[in-house]
Amino acid sequence: MSATRRAAVLGSPIAHSLSPVLHRAAYAELGLEDWAYDRFEVDEAALPGFLETLGPEWAGLSLTMPLKRAVIPLLDEISSTADAVEAVNTVVLTADGRRLGDNTDIPGMVAALRERGVRQVERASVLGAGATASSALAVLSRICTGEVTAYVRSQARADEMRGWGERLGVTVRTAAWEDAAAAFEAPLTIATTPAGTTDALAAAVPDRPGTLFDVLYEPWPTALAAAWADRGGAVVGGLDLLVHQAVLQVEQMTGRSPAPLAAMRKAGEVALGAR
Repeated sequence: MSATRRAAVLGSPIAHSLSPVLHRAAYAELGLEDWAYDRFEVDEAALPGFLETLGPEWAGLSLTMPLKRAVIPLLDEISSTADAVEAVNTVVLTADGRRLGDNTDIPGMVAALRERGVRQVERASVLGAGATASSALAVLSRICTGEVTAYVRSQARADEMRGWGERLGVTVRTAAWEDAAAAFEAPLTIATTPAGTTDALAAAVPDRPGTLFDVLYEPWPTALAAAWADRGGAVVGGLDLLVHQAVLQVEQMTGRSPAPLAAMRKAGEVALGAR
């Protein structure tokens, strides 16, 4: 049967994206046999033209780097969540031709933490200062009642994080990356850095750590996540985030709720295990 409804993930590079695995698992579980989900290599220059080619069969798009900010001027409307961090990872294409942007990374992170029993903390630490770190601050604006300390490598990054804190209503204190082991004194640490960056910190995990949210999912576990789990701390991983944000995307694009979280997570685990 040919697809009558379509969705896809766009970005560059895109070959290793797990989004098709997760969304197709959801379609199968929901009985949406006439839905298709694909991936397309699209950079910032190609994005406007790609959007113009989409016909009425298209329901939505997932966006990864480097498109999350580039897409904003091309949309008719964005949600307050997406506006807060100037990043869109979800575009819903309506029947009347409108393009609506949202950010499911932030509520996805909140849901992943809630699944592990973390609903509110009195303080938190963030490792890193890139795009994911701003999303982490948006999450902490919802669940952290006190100060957030961001561990960064440069004064420019420190200034950026304090600026995001002011924008999001979070009290942000910055500290040098060399002091990052002190992050683990907080009840919640969110690691937003690229693979390998936190490996040297694994030996500094305390005997009774709180909760670690490491946004990486490949390779997994990271050295830090493994050390954290060995010491009895709660660990939330990048696959948890990926699945929870994809659940919200499926619900928005298909209009079906709830999306099948367990089936999507299982499909993601199988796909990662096969790599």
